[in-house]
Amino acid sequence: MSRLVVHDATTNAVLQDTADAAEIAETLSAIGVRFERWPVADLPEGAEPETVLAAYRPRLDAFMGETGAGTADVIRLTADNPQIDAIRQKFLSEHLHTEDEVRFFHEGAGNFILHVGGKVYDAHCTRGDLISVPANTHHWFDAGTTPNVTALRIFTDTTGWTPHYTGTDMSERFPAKFG
Repeated sequence: MSRLVVHDATTNAVLQDTADAAEIAETLSAIGVRFERWPVADLPEGAEPETVLAAYRPRLDAFMGETGAGTADVIRLTADNPQIDAIRQKFLSEHLHTEDEVRFFHEGAGNFILHVGGKVYDAHCTRGDLISVPANTHHWFDAGTTPNVTALRIFTDTTGWTPHYTGTDMSERFPAKFG
């Protein structure tokens, strides 16, 4: 189940905790983050990337037409990946991108944690969630120590996805709260 927990970045006090998708979307919209629930395609677990893309093509094309994005692909992050520790560490430090970071969760779950305006927004995204984190937003991502995520990544310009690390300890002070 999708969930959003908002903390005060100084005191760590919980300011909001909700599993209501409409409330999550409204709260995140106030900081420029798009959150939506999409119907999930009925595919076998572990379907090939081309099959996953084809299943979402009509909705994906509409989204890309609306946002100006030009391409999409599928990323699969699983615990049996021999480089999983290095991949996970890359996402765990607070960083930003010069382009929006858009993910749609076809399988699995993960937490996008955003540091904006003195608050930390821990968005636990699950199967069927789309999240679009605006360019230059400080954030980190955690799919857990045993990830099993299949997600669509939507790009305008893939060079904008180079992480620019902030060097803060925010991700250590605010680890993901799963589910």
